[in-house]
Amino acid sequence: MSRPVLNRFGLSLLSAVMLFLAVPTFGVWPLMWVALVPQMWVALDASTHKRAFLYGWLTGTVANAVAFYWMDGLLERFGHMPSIEALPIMLLLVGYQGLAFALFSWAVRRFHQRTKLPLVVVAPLLMVAIEIGLPQIFPYYLAISQAFVPIIIQIADLTGPLGVTALMLAMNGALLDAWRMRERGYRIAGRGVAIVAALIVADLAYGGFRMHQADARRAAAPKVRTGVVQANIGILEKWDPNEFARLLAIHQDRSADLARAGAELIVWPESSYPYALRRAPGPFQHDFPVDDARRVRRGFETPILFGAVTRGTKDKYPYNTALMMNASGDVTGTYDKVFLMLFGEYIPFYDAIPWFTKLFPEASNFNRGSEPASFPLQLRGQDYRLGPLICYEDILPGFARRVARLDPNAFINITNDAWFGRTAEPYQHLALAVFRSVEHRIEMIRAVNTGISAHIDAAGRVTEQTESVAPADAEDVARRSCAVAGRRTVQARRRSVRIRMLGRAGRVPRAIAPAPPAHLIREESGTASNLMKREYSHLQPCGSKRGAP
Repeated sequence: MSRPVLNRFGLSLLSAVMLFLAVPTFGVWPLMWVALVPQMWVALDASTHKRAFLYGWLTGTVANAVAFYWMDGLLERFGHMPSIEALPIMLLLVGYQGLAFALFSWAVRRFHQRTKLPLVVVAPLLMVAIEIGLPQIFPYYLAISQAFVPIIIQIADLTGPLGVTALMLAMNGALLDAWRMRERGYRIAGRGVAIVAALIVADLAYGGFRMHQADARRAAAPKVRTGVVQANIGILEKWDPNEFARLLAIHQDRSADLARAGAELIVWPESSYPYALRRAPGPFQHDFPVDDARRVRRGFETPILFGAVTRGTKDKYPYNTALMMNASGDVTGTYDKVFLMLFGEYIPFYDAIPWFTKLFPEASNFNRGSEPASFPLQLRGQDYRLGPLICYEDILPGFARRVARLDPNAFINITNDAWFGRTAEPYQHLALAVFRSVEHRIEMIRAVNTGISAHIDAAGRVTEQTESVAPADAEDVARRSCAVAGRRTVQARRRSVRIRMLGRAGRVPRAIAPAPPAHLIREESGTASNLMKREYSHLQPCGSKRGAP
């Protein structure tokens, strides 16, 4: 292998390393502003368009393999695959995800040669087009790297995350332009860098202004004290019928604690209510009687938003549903998840491939909802509306726009990320969700079964968050709590989380803003507990399961 080829391989890998280091959980976000400089140099230096494509594919595949390493664990843990079987599927997934960079590399070479436009123009246009047009198995955008740098991402309310991507790619292109024109003098070579630097200054100024506005609106908005229950239930334990009564009791006990602490709204995660609820005809419209083991609220009467599996007598498949129950126990709103998780909740040609669920018993098939919804909440004579998002719907800009058109005071995302364990995925999920609050200036409360539950303000700042808990840890705690019945409550509290926060949405006058921070509630064990200061509650994430009735 010749030295030029080795150099191109090395530079392609250098770009891959910077790409995955820039995203959560590594989080070295400045690297994204230079990460694609080596790859674009390789694309222009490659001998053919095909080789430019392959070098880009190498960059994208390696970057995705490290950034999405958690997919391998998902296949092994819940697909029941040995490593030797999981690895080729993992390679197919990351290879497909890597096509974005292969297309980018090919297009940079082709368009630059044909148009002679500078890379400061070509690079952002091409990457934005790819992020718009290329479907992804796990949707993401390069702007994820800047999610936790709020002042940079405020332009998302004008451009969405694509504007942040474009700004970063413009800097990448300007730097390579400057290097390629260095012999023409600094004044000419640095022209593009100077222009992008001016755009960045404008971006930062706009970001500071919008964050100040968000703070002012939040201060003037009415307050709703919201409690999130993160019970840290393992995904296998979650669907064991023998555990249903105990798991419901855990959520009820934590909710009663929150109600006594002053919570005015309580949120449970996705499918956290363990029993199936009936749809039409004769749908579930009011809480069960006190002597019924299926009663949702026990020990508290606070309004609650929770997730459950619902099914009608004529439905072939169940629905993944969010329900709103008022203080009187009446169901005042339901929403069925519209965007189902491939293989977790939706299997193409499900009826034609019965062998698939024998190989992968955790795979399931759910009915799809048709429309977004908003839930009413009445407190102290004021009317509020909540916009439910289930699982990864909070990372889909287009769907969040549909929910935002219903004019909610806050987004409520209920999720079950227990499928992924204590990996980078829950942090990446949170990072992508941040942009929804910035785009619409609507605050978000995330209730996630095993974390990360969080409060995101209207400027995209994660003001409070829990940590992610490994399902194996949660299941181990559950086994101990069952074995020692007399200590069940103590054991549950050691890993379940009682979060007291304030949901805050930054629009006046119809908003939900935080009251002064409540005192920190500490758990009986500091193990994997997730602690927050403000009152707030979350629902369970994306995992659904075939065992649902």
